[in-house]
Amino acid sequence: MADLGGRRRRAFIGSFTAAGGPGIVAAAVDPADGALTVLGSVNGVPDPSYLALSAAGDTLYAVSETADGAVVAYRVTGDAPEQAGPPVPVGGSGPTHLSVFDGHVLTANYGSGSVTAVPVRPDGTLARVASGVLRHTGSGPHTRRQQAPHAHQVQPDPSGRWAVSVDLGTDSVRVCALRDGAPVLHREHALRPGSGPRHLAFHPNGTHAYVVNELTPTVTVCRWDASDGSLKPLAEAPVLPGAPAGDAYPSGLAVSHDGRFVWTATRGEDVISVFAVEGGGEALRLVGTVSCAGHWPRAVARSGGYLYVANERSGDVTWFTLDPETGLPRRAGAIPVPAASCVVLD
Repeated sequence: MADLGGRRRRAFIGSFTAAGGPGIVAAAVDPADGALTVLGSVNGVPDPSYLALSAAGDTLYAVSETADGAVVAYRVTGDAPEQAGPPVPVGGSGPTHLSVFDGHVLTANYGSGSVTAVPVRPDGTLARVASGVLRHTGSGPHTRRQQAPHAHQVQPDPSGRWAVSVDLGTDSVRVCALRDGAPVLHREHALRPGSGPRHLAFHPNGTHAYVVNELTPTVTVCRWDASDGSLKPLAEAPVLPGAPAGDAYPSGLAVSHDGRFVWTATRGEDVISVFAVEGGGEALRLVGTVSCAGHWPRAVARSGGYLYVANERSGDVTWFTLDPETGLPRRAGAIPVPAASCVVLD
């Protein structure tokens, strides 16, 4: 097993308990081939669909993607995560994503269209949120999916100065800062109407970002300026070589550590798309697509020379080796995880 300062390299997998998922699964990562071996699991809260690790890697945070909405902290010093304190309400419904930023855990609340900042205590546990909720406003042209805001992701930018939230319902990306423990809107950037932005990932150069769009099967290439927190859309690249037969539902997004490749998952087609990054980050060229080796790939995670895919409906996490020249994934193995929804690696 890999050793990180005396501990094994691990992966943590979220799942939907309402669909038969086991809760949060911990797995060891073999450094020789990227293979996963299940260590244990915990089923303390409903639908821990998305996870994030503390900077030290000893605390794991999970959303509870329910109508009431909560976030939970876990100690991960042993084989199985151990809950550290009660769930903390986020003041919003259906949190789908979270990240650690400026002494807080931020959650993107899809149902209520908001972002919440939950304070983190010095020991890594969570304090009750007071007034740290930013409510989005707006809508989009898609009559069924964009009648109201739907925050789908929130994360820090590479400079650590800004928090960036992606809203599928308003076709926009919001840039925020924390003020007195509450997220405050700095600037909102519009993307193409009806695109339905879902997730964003930054290029390692810190000057470009890529947004995968759920309602149109594309990735929007953006220029990012951390000095003033501005995002400028440049172009869109299709995630598929041809038009899909029906709704495509793109989902996850990852960027290679050297910035040469971008990978996206598309649930309606059960494929992983591979893009070559060109022009110093300003353009994406579709190299090809490969099967996700499962059904309904909800999330992807890149670690070293491996790509990990959480296939929600087939109930497994598959890993792939990555061709260093083309970026194309090749299936290497899988573990069963019913209703798998995300993978994070320490």
